[in-house]
Formats: sequence, structure tokens, C-alpha cells
Amino acid sequence: MIIGIPKEIKTKEDRVAITPNGVKLLVKYNHKILIEKNAGLGSGFCDEEYINSGAQIYENPEDIYQQADMIVKVKEPQPSEYRLLKKNQILFTYLHLAVEKELTNELMKKKITAIAYETIQTPDGQLPLLIPMSEVAGKMSIQIAAHLLENKNNGAGILLGGIAGVPAGKVLIVGGGHVGINAAKIALGMGADVALADISTSQLRLIDNMFNSRVRTYVSNEENLKELVKTADVLIGAVLIPGYKAPCIITEEMVKSMKKGSVIVDVSIDQGGITETIDRITNLEKPFFEKYGVLHYSVANIPGSVARTSAIALTNETIKYIIQIAAKGIIEAAKEDSSLAKGINTFNGKLTNPGAAESLDIEYTELPSIIGF
Repeated sequence: MIIGIPKEIKTKEDRVAITPNGVKLLVKYNHKILIEKNAGLGSGFCDEEYINSGAQIYENPEDIYQQADMIVKVKEPQPSEYRLLKKNQILFTYLHLAVEKELTNELMKKKITAIAYETIQTPDGQLPLLIPMSEVAGKMSIQIAAHLLENKNNGAGILLGGIAGVPAGKVLIVGGGHVGINAAKIALGMGADVALADISTSQLRLIDNMFNSRVRTYVSNEENLKELVKTADVLIGAVLIPGYKAPCIITEEMVKSMKKGSVIVDVSIDQGGITETIDRITNLEKPFFEKYGVLHYSVANIPGSVARTSAIALTNETIKYIIQIAAKGIIEAAKEDSSLAKGINTFNGKLTNPGAAESLDIEYTELPSIIGF
């Protein structure tokens, strides 16, 4: 199979979809790898490393899209890339279609087989291609918040860990999945006072045991959140419903009740965000804005700011699926691997992800009815 790796063009997105070691594995199986010139530089991989691994370097992304049977990316295609997508091509990347109606329509129109990293799901409910980036984003969210609390950013001037005689800053994490747990790890490591809210009491028990009761746990409901946000110096949005638009949990009134100079980092923004006052996706060049005296950080590609770590972690997880698809074709690979089948969001002009269909109000078609399994 011919596999194309274009350079990411989303603002300040320095990740690359595959490392030189990943290329070596694919070339070993006799696949042809086309990589755009300088695609790996932001992640610390030069063209020479890719050439030595067996890839071919192309100056022009158009040539890659035109030749490739499968395009492997990090982020969803940007509007300027829509024209490059070839009819019936396979696209393997993060998609988050629940908030991307224009892209969804484009994928359907061109009959793209679009496989979303974030909806590949194992029988036990794990999201193997989302977990590493959730770990990165969760850990980064606290670093980001600590920075935004500094006076130079119009933050409250609070050191999260406090010092002797001065209390630690208060961190509220909404969502107890991989993002939330990793945020809690870093917040505790910095010495912050950490609270975490989740709708699942069984998950709260797990977190309580994991952190030896050092994280205060709460059932996530309107009344609890109303009280918790009032004293929070930092609020981390960490809610995920795979494939669906994120629910609005933090209302405008809650944000108005927060302290001046406090910080919201909504990691859920790539699925629409959980904060009512966040009305825009920001980027790594201009990552935050202020509303009601609260700093709002709503970057949808947080892991892109630590591109080398993220690129290696992503390739570690994606490579086995790329090998399956390239060896068997997407239909046979999906029939043999139910996890991969769940990742297929569009196929032959149909929307095959129920969450995206519901969020976008587009007709949903079950994948088995199309490919016969």
C-alpha cells in the first residue's frame, strides 16, 4: 500500500503522524511511504532520518494526496486540505466529527473511509489511540494553568503549591478519565489542593484508592459544581463521551461566580468543550482569553506543544492499526478487529459513527449493514 504523511498545517501543530522507527516497520512489510518535506522537524525528526528508514520525501503535499491509498495525519484536515482528499481514499487521524459538520459532509461527498483515532475502542471500553494524548493533555493542563495564574497573564498571582505559611492553590478537575487522572497527578506533585468530580461513583472510588485519599472526590452534579467552582483557582475540563459532543457542564453563572484571575483549561474543547463561556477554539499562538475576569484556555491540540513526546507516543499506538489496514485492506481489517471497526466514522458516503450523527443531526448508518459482518 502507498501511505502518505503530509505536514500538519493546523496553527502551531508540530506533531508528525509517524516516526522514522514507524516507517522502518512499514517498509519492512513492503509498503511505500511518502512523507512531505520537513514534516517531522517540529517533532525533532529530520528528512534524512526518514530517508534512511526507507521513506520517500516529497516537496508538494498535492503529490502525496494524489498517490497515496491511505493518508495518515495527526489532526483533522483543515479547510485548505479538503480539495486534496482523493475520492475513496482512506484517512486515518484524529477527527472529532461531532463538532465538524463541514468536514463530515466533505468526507461523505468524496466517499472517504475516515478512521478516527479517538473512536477506536477495545471490547473493555478502552480508547488506545486517545489514551496517550489524554495523558499528555492532562499533565500539560496543570502546567498551563500554573503559568496562566502568574501576574503577567492577568492571573491571580497564585503559586499552585503554596509555601510555608501560605496555602496551596485549589484545583478542580471535572472528569475522572485519563485526562483527569493525569491532571491530578501533576497537580498533587506540585503541591496543590486537588478536588475531582465525576458522575461515576465507582470511578471516584478508584481515584480515591489510587491517590490514597489525597484527592477530594465529589459526584459531578450541578449543586456540587456550583459550590466547588467558587473557591477554585484552576478548573480543568476533562469530560469525554467517545464520538459525542461534550456536554455543557460549567454554566455561565458558575463562571461568573469564580474568583478574578482564576483559570479554566478546557481539555474537552476538541469535542465542543464543557464550559458555556468558551465560544471559540483558540490556538497555541493566542491560547487564552478573559471573560468575567476568568482566563479561558481552549486550545484543541494541547499535545502539539510537546510534539516529540506526543509523536513517539502516538506512533507507538497507531502503528499496529496502520500495519493491519495496509496488509488486509480496511474492510477485512475491520471485520477481523472490532476495535478498528468502531474507529470508522465515514464509509462509502455514509456517516457510521452514532455520536457524530446525533450531534450533527445527520443520518446514521451502521457499518455492518454496508460491509457485511
